[in-house]
Amino acid sequence: MDPATVPVVRQHNAITQARYDYTACQLDIFFYLLSRLRRDDTPDQEYTIYVKDVEALTGRQWNYQQLREATADMGSRMFEVENERTYQQLWMFQRVEYIKGKGCLQIQLAAPIRPFLFNLKENFTSYQLHSALKLSSKYAKRIYQLVSQWKDKTSTRTYPLDEFKQMLHLKDPKGKEPELFQNISQLKARVLDIAVRQVSEHTDLKIDYELVKKGRAYDAVRFTIARQQPQQLPIPFEQPSEDARANAARQSLETLGITQPQLVATILGDPKHLDQLFKFTYQLKTDKVKATKNPGGLFLKICGLR
Repeated sequence: MDPATVPVVRQHNAITQARYDYTACQLDIFFYLLSRLRRDDTPDQEYTIYVKDVEALTGRQWNYQQLREATADMGSRMFEVENERTYQQLWMFQRVEYIKGKGCLQIQLAAPIRPFLFNLKENFTSYQLHSALKLSSKYAKRIYQLVSQWKDKTSTRTYPLDEFKQMLHLKDPKGKEPELFQNISQLKARVLDIAVRQVSEHTDLKIDYELVKKGRAYDAVRFTIARQQPQQLPIPFEQPSEDARANAARQSLETLGITQPQLVATILGDPKHLDQLFKFTYQLKTDKVKATKNPGGLFLKICGLR
């Protein structure tokens, strides 16, 4: 048999293929948690996540109430993992503890899901996990997961639309919930086009998609993949919280064209300005702020520095 025709078996991506529905905030926690996993971790290992670290990496602000609601919902949602032999229902957490006054939470993973998460992490470099946190669309995050498992190829396999929609929780396999984006133009506009744009702009992969017809109707989708040079260096996850936040702020200021040393020092030295910076950067990326000509000037005006 020609080696090129041998089907690629990628069972270690079971969680990527699993059916589950997480919000953007929940996926931020999920990807950040992946970055902290180590092979020599003990079965009862606790992982501490500082809120400022997540904010620094994503440019988005999450308050305690949002995070509590996010982890509570994550704990109740299950991963459905199915192969030829078994069907499994898995849950993420054994325990989540919020440390009052410290701005952090401690997470203990449920034992059955740990092997799946460790195997999933092997598909991502530190840069790719950082990139995943930069994506604002939850569908872009899930599709980035999907295409990353095929990054050694020029395209993914062809996914039947029913299977693809079930993975992204757009369609209930049992038909008990209404299907989202049934119209192909809605699927393109609300899911595929946004994911392609964000993944191609913010990650190491440039992707596109092809819709495949069966007869006169679209029946399947596959993604084309090309490697591209990372646009900026990742922030190491191991950095102390304050250093990570400051480095992320410096990168954002440089992107906005704010390089005057005195201005940079003023912004970095004021927690209120830093909060405004991360909020403004997020709003700019998600088109909630329109500033195509001089976004840096608008930010300085918002801060009262111009």
